[in-house]
Amino acid sequence: MPYINIFRVPHLYTLTAGTTSAQKTIVFIHGWLLSQCYWQPVIQHLKDDFQCVSYDLRGFGGSNAHLTQRDCGTTDGLQTETAYSLAAYAQDLGVLLESLDLKEVWLIGHSLGGSVALWAAKLFPHRIEGVICVNAGGGVYLPKEFKRFRQAGQQIVRWRPAWLAAMPLLAYAFARLMVFKPVALKWGEQRVADWLAAHEDAAMGSLLESTTEAEVHRLPQVVASLQQPAYFIAGARDTVMEEKYVRHLASFHTLFEEPDSNVAVLPECGHMAMLEQPIALAQTIQAILGSGTLSSQPFPQFALSQEGDG
Repeated sequence: MPYINIFRVPHLYTLTAGTTSAQKTIVFIHGWLLSQCYWQPVIQHLKDDFQCVSYDLRGFGGSNAHLTQRDCGTTDGLQTETAYSLAAYAQDLGVLLESLDLKEVWLIGHSLGGSVALWAAKLFPHRIEGVICVNAGGGVYLPKEFKRFRQAGQQIVRWRPAWLAAMPLLAYAFARLMVFKPVALKWGEQRVADWLAAHEDAAMGSLLESTTEAEVHRLPQVVASLQQPAYFIAGARDTVMEEKYVRHLASFHTLFEEPDSNVAVLPECGHMAMLEQPIALAQTIQAILGSGTLSSQPFPQFALSQEGDG
């Protein structure tokens, strides 16, 4: 897989071959402590109809080197205040789109990646046609819950001795983490590898900066300001980002005029929809991108339940 320099930091990315029928380009954005590889089961179902781009966020996966070289200058006249804010990651994405000369793209972001996608749509409306958030929501700040979440996240980042990679039982635990049903063991092994590979500064910084009270309250404002369509896909059994919080954030967009107008819920699905329900998720994406004048049509409803690809 090739690398591309973004603000002087090398980013690992994957670009599928264009097809004669592909009329849209989709850019996939992964979540916290993950990497682009988790999108592959979904991309396999979409690559014949769409050009697909995935990449590792700065500090994660294969983009975890030379972070201190990042030039925190301006792009499109925007100043990045801090290196690991949602806006900063959105600016990284803007440079990626410019470098690959991608326009009129759809962004699909998982969890933290969904927030990055929403910010990117706000900052680069001339390049981004629409957003689909997967297992991503929020906009409600609960002080006690967020304090516990931040403390637990910091412990997860700080306690990562290298010898954990040699513990086979850990992969079994990660294959059951945040999902409704266990995913294939290879994904548990991959999650352990990505957890251990994540750069501490990026992992800690993105966690803390995305969960401040100000940032949590700012996200609904970002959604409300979007001129592009924004859709939200929740997991019915997601205990990390519950359906009610997905609906809450979705409600700030103009498409949320009637119940479920821009929200779909995948049954028997936890927080890792792209691994748990890749076929259902791909079909949902295809329905959104193939519906024509999205801003004037109700969101298609689904009653799909499929096992994740092994």
